Amino acid sequence: MWSVTVYRKRKGDDKLPMQTRANVPLELMYTIIPLIMIAVLFRWTATDIAEIKDVSGPADVHIQAIGKQWAWDFNYLDDEVYSVGVQAVLTGKPGVEETLPNLYLPVGETVDITLNSRDVIHSFWIPAFLFKQDMIPGRTTHIQFIPETEGTYQGKCAELCGEYHSAMLFNVKVVSREEYDAQMQKLRDAGQTGSIGLEYNRLQDPEVQPAGAEG
Repeated sequence: MWSVTVYRKRKGDDKLPMQTRANVPLELMYTIIPLIMIAVLFRWTATDIAEIKDVSGPADVHIQAIGKQWAWDFNYLDDEVYSVGVQAVLTGKPGVEETLPNLYLPVGETVDITLNSRDVIHSFWIPAFLFKQDMIPGRTTHIQFIPETEGTYQGKCAELCGEYHSAMLFNVKVVSREEYDAQMQKLRDAGQTGSIGLEYNRLQDPEVQPAGAEG
């Protein structure tokens, strides 16, 4: 209202307002400085991401994580055993965590996880580890890291993958080597030897071709 009142065009005033010309130094400044900032941040990002995603080193433990609508299967490749996950039922009541699939990792050892999707795009994400990796049907990717602190961490799918995406959760249990070996033996005693492949659908039915597998 102040501008409308004070700077209004008055009767008999036919002069044009003062025209502002281009300010070349200013325009160069707000073009060049952001480009320099982006280049610096890109270099740091590219360097760090390359180091984080480097899987060229030897690993102590090899595991395959398979995403499916809407749960996870884990193949412990070195021990030749597997665990099968079922979709969680999110009731909002305590105890749901106990029904989730468990991924066991030995503390202080280099873990290489092979990531595959059985049907649609998923994303393997452990928030506490500050890293996630997309899982594309028909592609195999790897992540490699060293879990340093024992405990139970939350894992989830970070890619919208269908109706029950929010229930696609799992536990990550970082344990001692002794407990890890004990868990592998439990799977072996339960008859879950070998590995479970990508030929199943989310209901573990090999007669039904996984979605997106045609061609």
